[in-house]
Amino acid sequence: MIVVVGIGAGGWDEIPVRHQQLIRDSAVLLGGKRHLDLVPDVPGQRREPWPSPLREGLPALLDSLPGDAPVVALASGDPLVSGIGTTLISLLGRENVRIEPAVSSVALARARMGWAAESCVAVSLVGRDVSLVARELAPGRRILALSSDESTPEQVANLLVTTGFGASMMTVLGELGADTESTRTASASAWVGESPRLNIVAIECVGAPLFGWAAGLPDDAFEHDGQLTKRDLRASALARLAPVPGQHLWDVGAGAGSVGIEWMRTHPACTTTAIEANPDRAARIARNATHLGVPGLTVVEGRAPDALADLPTPDAIFIGGGATRPGVLDTCLRALRPGGRLVVHGVTLETEQLLATAYQAHGGELTRIAVETSAPIGTFTGWTPARSVTQWTHSVG
Repeated sequence: MIVVVGIGAGGWDEIPVRHQQLIRDSAVLLGGKRHLDLVPDVPGQRREPWPSPLREGLPALLDSLPGDAPVVALASGDPLVSGIGTTLISLLGRENVRIEPAVSSVALARARMGWAAESCVAVSLVGRDVSLVARELAPGRRILALSSDESTPEQVANLLVTTGFGASMMTVLGELGADTESTRTASASAWVGESPRLNIVAIECVGAPLFGWAAGLPDDAFEHDGQLTKRDLRASALARLAPVPGQHLWDVGAGAGSVGIEWMRTHPACTTTAIEANPDRAARIARNATHLGVPGLTVVEGRAPDALADLPTPDAIFIGGGATRPGVLDTCLRALRPGGRLVVHGVTLETEQLLATAYQAHGGELTRIAVETSAPIGTFTGWTPARSVTQWTHSVG
């Protein structure tokens, strides 16, 4: 059993007596160097700093711990807010980790700003791309960004400026709970100067609306070379793929990555693996994902079905291209777990025949979608039809 004790920036004297005793009684004390330095020496106590890189080095460190002696790990504030507590539970299981939290930095930041919990959203940028903030931008929205280090506020300011939110007010709250606590406020466009290494950025958004979370972003939201599931077809596909928090999508023959990106935009816990054989398009998918606030999207450069081997099990699959390639459709059908959803689009007669056969064999829903948009005809306006798309939807019982 590892007991994870949260401590505030105020250090040892502000740790509750019960938690101080847990720390003193531990045979092994784990933590970052900053945390270990806050704790008075205890004779005979083994002290181990976290390895770097953390995830790769943790298993060896944990294997070296005594099985019958008390072990305490130190963490900042609430160990389950972008903290080591989450990592340890994922490695050891909930039954082997006990959490003793302090007041989290998020709670302190809300208190300093006077923001009710339900009036704001927290986004962790600890070891993550600051473009995660882009998904949350909307006029009047309040965001608490947990910084990775002293460079994060400037990166956030640059993001806000480039997305048209330069008038947003940023308050950098440094060393929360310590005697050295600091506060600095300025608009993103005027942001200059250094920030404390430990900080949270409170953002009060001012700017024009960007993109909603509903399916069907404008086509020009994506960089593409024409290989793009267009807006109306994308909205139809995503309605049938039915994103659910925590579920994983395969976007096969991803093109510009639009379906997988919109899947992830529906909820921060949704994930996507985009499979694309063309290297230029694969690079473009990554750029689109970052631009639209979902930098965690995984791009696999390769051709299905071979590229599908050993990927995380999907809850839903979209095949936007390459369905007629031998083995692609069968591999995707086998990969789905119970409750999984498959949506396939086709524009050629060959793909349409394949989908009609699949519909006869497996059932589901077969739909033909035709979209027409208005366009000038001389001095008048008429309808311009796009290629009709055959859509097959299948759910695993």
